[in-house]
Amino acid sequence: MKIKELTPDQIHTLTLEQKDQWWLEHVYRGDMPQLNLRSALTGMLLGGVLSLTNLYVGIKTGWTLGVGITSVILSFVAFKFFSKMKLGKEMSILENNAMQSVATSAGYMTMPLVSAMPAYMLMTGQVIPMERTLIWIVLLSILGVLYAFPLKKRFINDDQMPFPEGYAAGVVLQNLHEGEGGKDGVLKGKILGVGAGVSALLETIRNESVMTSLKLKFLSIPEYWDEIVYRFFTPTILGTPLKALTVRLDSSIVMMGTGGIMGVRIGASLVFGAILNYCVLAPWLIKEGVIPEANFKSITMWGLWFGAMMMTTSSLYSFFSKPAVLLQALKKMVPRKNGIEKKKDVLSDIELPLWVSVVGVPIVGGMVVYLGHEWFNFGIFEGLLAIPLTFVFSLIAVTSTGLTSITPGSALGKLTQLTYSVVSPGQATTNLMAAGINAEVSLNASNLLCDIKPGYMLGAKPRQQAVGHVLGIIAGSLVAVPVYYAIFHGDISLFTSDTLPMPSATVYKAVAEALTKGLGVLHPTARLGALLGAILGIVLEWLNTRTRGKFPISPMGLGLAFVLHFTDSISMGIGSFLVWIFERKMKPGTWNHKIFVENSETLCAGVIAGGSIIGIILIILETIVFAK
Repeated sequence: MKIKELTPDQIHTLTLEQKDQWWLEHVYRGDMPQLNLRSALTGMLLGGVLSLTNLYVGIKTGWTLGVGITSVILSFVAFKFFSKMKLGKEMSILENNAMQSVATSAGYMTMPLVSAMPAYMLMTGQVIPMERTLIWIVLLSILGVLYAFPLKKRFINDDQMPFPEGYAAGVVLQNLHEGEGGKDGVLKGKILGVGAGVSALLETIRNESVMTSLKLKFLSIPEYWDEIVYRFFTPTILGTPLKALTVRLDSSIVMMGTGGIMGVRIGASLVFGAILNYCVLAPWLIKEGVIPEANFKSITMWGLWFGAMMMTTSSLYSFFSKPAVLLQALKKMVPRKNGIEKKKDVLSDIELPLWVSVVGVPIVGGMVVYLGHEWFNFGIFEGLLAIPLTFVFSLIAVTSTGLTSITPGSALGKLTQLTYSVVSPGQATTNLMAAGINAEVSLNASNLLCDIKPGYMLGAKPRQQAVGHVLGIIAGSLVAVPVYYAIFHGDISLFTSDTLPMPSATVYKAVAEALTKGLGVLHPTARLGALLGAILGIVLEWLNTRTRGKFPISPMGLGLAFVLHFTDSISMGIGSFLVWIFERKMKPGTWNHKIFVENSETLCAGVIAGGSIIGIILIILETIVFAK
């Protein structure tokens, strides 16, 4: 069964009312089961668990990864198994889609936990109480939902924007449930499980504390493969041991899985940046006394200025070099004449009523302003400004996501910080938390519309997807926040350590301090690095724009390498290179090609999920159980 869609001519000629009527007659599936008890509970369970995947990856890299496709495959395979075992029946296509909305929102709500929140704690030296963190991120996430639904009519129903990632999810759902995808779905589930199992096993046997407690130390492997070399001699660069420079090769494959998804261009840029930073600049600057100590924190506190400025200017240039996106976003604020009809909306019974957002935004926004003032010393004016400013930035983010599936969270966060450096000069914490509000709200608004897209393609009820998204936010918060606090157990000094590097928090904090204190407190070489990074970020992004994305170096990847561990950058680079090689060397039609090329994203998702979830558990055991 092929997905029914409007033709390009119909999109440009039909009125919004005509498009809604066509969808109601040709696509809408009526009362087919979707958000019910089992889809909600499955989504909350999978989303809660998969939120730990994003928490782990975010702690290590500062990034978040989509968990939608992973959750769809897992639920499809699970309920197919239950059906064969006579323990229930398979999910309908719309149940699985509703489940995805719940699971995806749970997975994405972890971003503040690895960015603005730890940055605030590092800056103030105070631990934010867990209940405050939970309430805060739930409110921001719900505000994103309330912003998103008034935009659905224009972005999805009227403009029919592609939302490529959401479109892909719709195609996967249709193939699994209604195409000849049953066997393929089972195969994907097996690939996901094998990847997760291998990754989890490696994470366990490389943990000396766990293996010793299990009396299986003889089966353990080194945490870093280079430890074998150190048994014989100590390799150095300009007198500094490679180990001290974090120039190591990790035995974990979680970051390799991450690299396999991100692509070879980003992977190559990470490798180049890591070698430049840790093998060339850092040893030289340590020898000259510019960097006081040979450890990750000292090296990063110098290198992040080059990296952060490169990421900032490249993302801002990329954003403003595409004025059409900005103009399109601003046009969404002005309703079209053909969208204003006195007749009853034919979808009024299944859409989320507009009054929910009209009433909800002032209430939830007011709570954000009040709690920001009480908990984070936000001025009332600064808080009130954040609400409409975040809505404008959400429009831009959603437009970009709708066209490209890329949400420019980094650029929008820096725009917020630049704005507040003028509105509230000298207030680093205000600057920081304003960027956190913007990032979380715009991410949730964009993510929700990405979830709504496959539902629209398959004939689901939007109202139920909105409810599912909120359920996912609650589930993710109840799982990820307590785990997050268990990981660092009140010890802020662990942030930016080897265990919890938190690169995104480091950049947030550095930018906020730079915009309030200026760069005069930095060593002259760091200021020069910041200037060169800013210029190079613009130049590289200009070259990328001119070559339509074919320029081999990504300024975002290159800059990020200056705030990541060397071993993480190299591992991601290796993962991206392996997938790239497989695509070129393996012959189509073979099992190798089917597993490592056609299902490379599924395999990588399994590697990330299995290793990161076990990694979280092991961190808790090390910091709480074995520490005692």
